[in-house]
Amino acid sequence: MRPLTIPAYISNYLNAQSTPSTDAIKQAYQQLYKGNPEVSIVMPAYNEEENIVPTLASLCNNITSRSVEIIVVNNNSKDNTEALVKACGVNCILETTQGITPARNRGLAEAKGKYILNADADTIYPKDWIEEMIKPLADPKKNAAITYGTFSFIPIGSTGRVTYFFYEYIAEFTRFYNTLFKTEAVNVYGFNSGFRREQGMSVDGFNHPPGTNEDGYLALKLSRKGFGKIYKVTNPKAIVWTTDRRIQIDGGLWKATIKRFKRVFIS
Repeated sequence: MRPLTIPAYISNYLNAQSTPSTDAIKQAYQQLYKGNPEVSIVMPAYNEEENIVPTLASLCNNITSRSVEIIVVNNNSKDNTEALVKACGVNCILETTQGITPARNRGLAEAKGKYILNADADTIYPKDWIEEMIKPLADPKKNAAITYGTFSFIPIGSTGRVTYFFYEYIAEFTRFYNTLFKTEAVNVYGFNSGFRREQGMSVDGFNHPPGTNEDGYLALKLSRKGFGKIYKVTNPKAIVWTTDRRIQIDGGLWKATIKRFKRVFIS
């Protein structure tokens, strides 16, 4: 069941008065990163000074016994993104080749963990996200090559949360259609997925042919290589919250819905 409203613990990260300070995030990250990381969270960032601190706060306050490193890939930001990341005590590396694919590949190359989790800088992650995304990968019985999860929208435009509540259920229908008649790989998003680093490297990382997306195509490559299945994490505790800015870029909810409908049922 999806939440009708944004949970209080998520809203706290969106409120400037309740968002943890960079010093508090740094202390939380020191508890998360125990050395010799088992998990690497890779997050590309381009001009994310308004979003990066709440996102890092949510990740650093995750509950897990695993050692976790966070790598932010600064993709030529012109604002204070890098300074804020470093103030939080998180590793920030520069990738000068512009684009999400080079940024994700750079993070993958720099990562030291056995498992890679893909994150985005405009997304808030619940405290159990890391564990819920990694458990299927660590359990041989699940036969998972890549995990992906569900998400809900944080409105930044004029569209209200209640409207998005219904939109998200309609979107789930299109993903079900993709799974039945196309490929489940197109349901995989780069801000909410995970895989084994060694296997990702063996299929040439996030590189993809024109007309495809880096995240879904990686899922396709991993499954075709025989590393396992594409595994959807359905536990409500793993729902991530991302801003609706991509929908706003597409012209708002109505235009974005038409665009996505054509992509699923016509193209």
